[in-house]
Order: sequence, then structure tokens, then C-alpha cells
Amino acid sequence: MLEMQKRLLIKKSEEEKRKAGEGAQPKEKTQARDVLKKIFVGRAFEVWDAAWKQYPQVMERLEPNLARLVLSGEITEHVDEGQLLQIMRMIGIKLRFDVKIKILEHGKFKTISEKLKEA
Repeated sequence: MLEMQKRLLIKKSEEEKRKAGEGAQPKEKTQARDVLKKIFVGRAFEVWDAAWKQYPQVMERLEPNLARLVLSGEITEHVDEGQLLQIMRMIGIKLRFDVKIKILEHGKFKTISEKLKEA
């Protein structure tokens, strides 16, 4: 009977540890994002979100490391979208963006393909 109680207690403690581990990871992720909000300016978060969509495994490791650099004081200046894009390219992350060029004509926006069809 005592042996069964010990096993039950061990099993409960393992489950609690696992639940605590699962709960800590998303909290850590939000904390890292909050730290990055302090240094990102302009459209830097658009670049950051595009990187998350295209390279989630890499960004999962990069985000806490970048937040650690900010907290340790190694990164003190603000980072805009151009600087962040350059950092990403330096570490080997080649981001692709969906770029649409539109022309304003007579109060309406037209894409380049629509403009070429008219000509």
C-alpha cells in the first residue's frame, strides 16, 4: 500500500513539473517580446513578424538571445526595420516580402499590371 502511494506521489509531481515547464515557455516568449518592444522602432516588428512566419525554428532560438543582449546592455540603441533586416541577412536569414506597387491616378490606386493593360 505504501509503495502504491509513493508511485502515485511521484507520478503527480512529474505531471506538475511538466505542466510548470509548459506554462513557463509562453511566458518567457512574451517577456522576450516585451523587451524587444523597447528597442524596435518604426516598422521593425513587421520585419520581425515576417521572419517568424518564414523561419519559426530559427526565430524561436533568436528571440530570447536578442532579448538577453538587450537586458545585458550590449544592445542599447533603437533598431529600425532597415537595421533589423541587415542583421537578419548577416546571420543568414533571407527574408522575402510581398511587395505591391500601386499608382495613384484620378483618385484611385491601380497596380502596375492594371496600368500596363490600359496602355
